[in-house]
Amino acid sequence: QVRLVESGGGLVQAGGSLRLSCAASGRTFRSAAMGWFRQAPGKEREFVAAISWSDTNTNYADSVKGRFTISRDNTKNTVYLRMNSLKPEDTAVYYCAANLYGSASNRADHFGSWGQGTQVTVSS
Repeated sequence: QVRLVESGGGLVQAGGSLRLSCAASGRTFRSAAMGWFRQAPGKEREFVAAISWSDTNTNYADSVKGRFTISRDNTKNTVYLRMNSLKPEDTAVYYCAANLYGSASNRADHFGSWGQGTQVTVSS
């Protein structure tokens, strides 16, 4: 298991930017693909982005492609989500997740470890 703690959420105006961070504990971080998911009020959790353990493969939801960038620093056990050109529909709780020994999947059931989430609110 990997323990995950997200940070960096907040309130931002439409068109603005935020960078989310997810700090992972444990030596298994370097063997885990990492993902970001989000859940808006009254909606199901949805995939946002994922990155392979080696940083060679990334995967994005169509709704964020070209605006969001996922990256990781294995020396710091941290994964990031840079969010640009934010829209009100990006408002949600954002969750970091780990897929130990897995791929940069877009399926939530492939990820076995989850953080507690960080709120992102985009005002119009």
